[in-house]
Amino acid sequence: MGLLTQLLTLPLAPVRGAVWVVDRVLEAAENEYYDPAPVQRELAELERQLVAGDIDEETFERREDELLDRLEEIRAFWQSRQP
Repeated sequence: MGLLTQLLTLPLAPVRGAVWVVDRVLEAAENEYYDPAPVQRELAELERQLVAGDIDEETFERREDELLDRLEEIRAFWQSRQP
């Protein structure tokens, strides 16, 4: 039955190939978007700016909250993908 199914669905091969490519692109985009490393680097840079006096405490706290929320979103995403 497997060979017959493959022969009958052969005209759909380009579609299956395109779907596979789209799945790989989506996977790569998700991996990049949900990578915590850039957010952690930005948090470190933010702290450096505060210590250097480049930004005030209010700006630091506002931006830090945004980045910590982003990290929480990233952690939730990866936890949802765990079996």
